[in-house]
Amino acid sequence: MASTSEIILPIGTQKHDPAWKHCLMIRSAGRTKLKCMYCMKLFLGGGIHRIKEHLARHKGNASCCPKVPPEVQVAMQQSLDGSAARRKKKLKHADEVSRADPIQADGGDVDAGLQLIQLPEMIDTGAVQVEVKEEGVVPKLPERGRKKRARYTSPPLLLPPLSLQAPAPVSDVGKPCIGGTIDKDQVCMAIGRFLYEAGVPLEAVNCASFQPMVDAIASAGPGLGMLSYHDFRGWILKRSVDEVNNTLEQYKATWSRTGCSVLADEWTTTTGKTLINFMVYCPEGTMFLKSVDASHIVTSADTLYELLKHVVEGVGERNVVQVITSYSEIHVAAGSKLVETFPTLFWTPCASQCIEEILEDIGKLEAISEVIENAKAITGFIYSNAAVLNMTRKYTNGKDLILPCDSRSAMNFVTLKSLISLKEDLTMMVTSGEWLDSPYSRKPGGLAASELVCSLPFWSSCAAIVRITEPLLQVYKLVESNKKPAMGYIHVAMYQVKQAIRKELLKKADCMIYWEIIDWKWNRQLPCPLYAAAFFLNPRFFFSIPGDVCNEISSGVLDCIERLIPEANIQDKIQKELSLYKSSSGDFSRKMAIRARNTLLPAEWWSTYGGACPNLMRLAIRILSQTCSARGCERVQLPFEQIHNHRMNYLEHQRLCDLIFVHYNLQLQQRKILRHKPFDPMSVDNIDVVGDWIVEKNDLLSADADHSNWMTLNQPVATQLQSEYINDEETETFLAGIDDEVIQAAGKNMEDDGDIKEDDEVQEDTAFT
Repeated sequence: MASTSEIILPIGTQKHDPAWKHCLMIRSAGRTKLKCMYCMKLFLGGGIHRIKEHLARHKGNASCCPKVPPEVQVAMQQSLDGSAARRKKKLKHADEVSRADPIQADGGDVDAGLQLIQLPEMIDTGAVQVEVKEEGVVPKLPERGRKKRARYTSPPLLLPPLSLQAPAPVSDVGKPCIGGTIDKDQVCMAIGRFLYEAGVPLEAVNCASFQPMVDAIASAGPGLGMLSYHDFRGWILKRSVDEVNNTLEQYKATWSRTGCSVLADEWTTTTGKTLINFMVYCPEGTMFLKSVDASHIVTSADTLYELLKHVVEGVGERNVVQVITSYSEIHVAAGSKLVETFPTLFWTPCASQCIEEILEDIGKLEAISEVIENAKAITGFIYSNAAVLNMTRKYTNGKDLILPCDSRSAMNFVTLKSLISLKEDLTMMVTSGEWLDSPYSRKPGGLAASELVCSLPFWSSCAAIVRITEPLLQVYKLVESNKKPAMGYIHVAMYQVKQAIRKELLKKADCMIYWEIIDWKWNRQLPCPLYAAAFFLNPRFFFSIPGDVCNEISSGVLDCIERLIPEANIQDKIQKELSLYKSSSGDFSRKMAIRARNTLLPAEWWSTYGGACPNLMRLAIRILSQTCSARGCERVQLPFEQIHNHRMNYLEHQRLCDLIFVHYNLQLQQRKILRHKPFDPMSVDNIDVVGDWIVEKNDLLSADADHSNWMTLNQPVATQLQSEYINDEETETFLAGIDDEVIQAAGKNMEDDGDIKEDDEVQEDTAFT
């Protein structure tokens, strides 16, 4: 688990070792450390060689990585073997030289022409012929410069880094040209032709396994045989299923300790089908179970209940803490029947869906909707004209106006925040001579964009909207994050959202508009005992409350004890152990434990300091280890609809189900890495989320068609396309900013509106207009 103070450092271009592509460079506590991208293990020393041994599962100086892909393991082992062979050859060569010419070995100057020097630095490569022999690479000097009185074998020429070594060029008939070399551009063109010809989504190059695949092919060299269509449908898929299942078994092994959440991610396809992807979440990772065509199931609470019941039985009733679904009336009814059948688990509505609907309703408010439409006029004009977009990126130092986001409703407010951060750059651009001399500055869209960029009321309104919605966006990021279970924070985080609105708006009527939206969407399914109990069991929040917590919190704790712990004798023991926790006695009173309340994750805190209360500790860990969202990863390019074709061959249906099983679970496993990937707001892959933020309103698909061409766009810099939306540091800052006043309000169930003035008390309306 990454610390909140860790900073990911860029890896320089001079680092050519192939292991650099499979690790992160972290700056923490004044020290630079390396972290494995697969198991996230930190290395304090040993350098890149230690990482390479870790990835190669080479026992000795480093622990073996449990999650390294097989092709990466093979590539790292080959790299280690190559390094060892080179060292051995170098020592052997030095020994031979020493025996053949002891005077030269002692430093005597026998012949300056025979000095052992690095060939790449001292010899003109155009005057060197290279013979490839089994024992190594031997340079042949030109005839006129050769010394016949002595012969030696030079050190091997330095080869390019593994990532730039290309497979042998392919001839016109498709056969490898053994012995040839090609440069990186040719490699890129070969990969590009394959992607374009096969129709593979270009998003595929963002997969975490893309670079390991390139490395594996380069390591295999020109002798790699052609893999067939049947290989990928056959033994390769079989082995991949086994590998995924082995990883999932590691997840399952933790369920008895941490419990798990069954997630029902419901969505509608382009053809109108309602599909539900069932997954199981635990802190170790999320696993995909299956996809179900629920088009005729979600129309009835009884049929939906039967489906949920079947999934819970497959996972194991004793492992399941909660089942998370959508929260329509049918889902509520099905959830009620489910908890009656299984008295040891809870049904919980999806927090992500709820927050998205809150943001959507806020975005529909007239004053906010007008500001959003004005902002879209700016971005739509810029992204519809190549010359203007190039100019904008020049003034913003390559930064895009639109940042990645998971939700269309959240995109409105994420983009407003981005525009505010680039306000000075945009103002400088529209007031520059370059812009004023441009023909685009005189077009209707350009005139409107310039006027808005120079409008102080527009920016004031944007800033006010961002201050109101930013806490809600941070809560959304929290429940969508893979870094930490959100359960221990969600209750108090929603109080922080309302507190931010209260501080921003002075008029009670203005404030209550937003509070009513939140209460209607969030509170209509309460009480939620898990949220209340998790708040109580989070030591950072509980010990900040003077006196007793409110009845809602206490009842939530008791509900969780009775439902999650069916044994009466264990319930009685937990009741006794609660007194130790409330009074902060025993290990809870240690100075280490007090400091750790604000640094450790709540479940880790209980695991470390809760030994004196073993039964309460087990309950706390099971509650605090859960998520609040039913969302999985992106569903694009997954053939979910095909597996629900009932006319398909039975054996082929099994194969396709296994293919989707492998595909989805690999995406889930790599989701932590894939959150930070190149993003292009104009890509068709993002159209569902970005929407009309990149389209000029009055000139759809025809904006300056004669003058604007995508080929004139300057290619964005890869490092400036990294995702900034899922920013864990921002979320941690948000949580750290929750003060005792908000925590006490959450613990006492108080929503103090005493500071909100009535309309006639306010001298000036500070709300945006």
